[in-house]
Amino acid sequence: MDSLLRIITLTCLLNAAMAVQAPCIQLNDGNTIPIVALGTGRGTAKESDSIDEVRQAVYWAIEAGYRHIDTAAVYQDEEQVGQGIAEAIANGLVTREELFVTTKLWNDKHARDQVVPALQESLKKLGLDYIDLYLIHFPIATKPDDSPDNIDYLETWQGMQDARQLGLARSIGVSNFNATQITRLVSNSYIRPVINQIEVNPTNTQEPLVAHCQSLGIAVMAYSPFGFVVSRGQTGAPPPRSDDPTLTALANKYRKSVGQILLRYLIDRGLIPIPKSTNKQRIAQNIDLFDFQLTFEEVAAINQFNKNHRVIDISDWKDYPNYPN
Repeated sequence: MDSLLRIITLTCLLNAAMAVQAPCIQLNDGNTIPIVALGTGRGTAKESDSIDEVRQAVYWAIEAGYRHIDTAAVYQDEEQVGQGIAEAIANGLVTREELFVTTKLWNDKHARDQVVPALQESLKKLGLDYIDLYLIHFPIATKPDDSPDNIDYLETWQGMQDARQLGLARSIGVSNFNATQITRLVSNSYIRPVINQIEVNPTNTQEPLVAHCQSLGIAVMAYSPFGFVVSRGQTGAPPPRSDDPTLTALANKYRKSVGQILLRYLIDRGLIPIPKSTNKQRIAQNIDLFDFQLTFEEVAAINQFNKNHRVIDISDWKDYPNYPN
């Protein structure tokens, strides 16, 4: 039994030594955030895939060194995210205080008096006492049947401020807000959002919006970081693909995968990428990003792929109030 315990202990120590942890940056409220997050939304999952994959992916991610996990109420996986976190804590991989957990408020809970109860429901599913970062998922308000609701996101932000004052959320921010909406929010609130989470990748580089947020001290998290480099089954999607000469040359130069080049590209622009995977090796690969750095010219070369083409199509809401066109 003693020899078995020594083997288990040695294995844990070796795993810890091999883990790669992302650096942190300071947010405008003084809190710090790891600059790589595991994404957990299952929009590309097959119907046959078990949602338990989320629990396992979260555990593997923490084992690999991730300290930032991103989820949302609408993903319907907060319970599994919480299970992965609880398992990692129980096994001594991490403490709650070492983790940074992000979740998001869905569109049908935008009234001020709905925000705190919605967060409390998310916390219950996650099995947590507080969330590190709570985001308004979209500036668009809808009714439960997804029809438009005319609730100003400034009212929603009042509820977000309530959640922070109650200690249920350490930091608060937004997602999918455009520059005009960000400016209006900053001008009409006493707590500035710390984050705007938006889609950023080679075909949707979002340079003006990123620069605007950063000029206001608002950090940018980047979802769908691989763009169309990964297969998404969309016909006519713009390049690049994984065999693009520019990307493969960089991968060969730095002895990294094309995916790692794209994640490092976002980091070198000052962004926080949110790679998503349920593959153990890919999860580890997606955080192994801190032994190289792209040059200014290499970042600029990847920017040249921009076509302002989104991976996530939200055009069904184009006629809704506050659509972030």
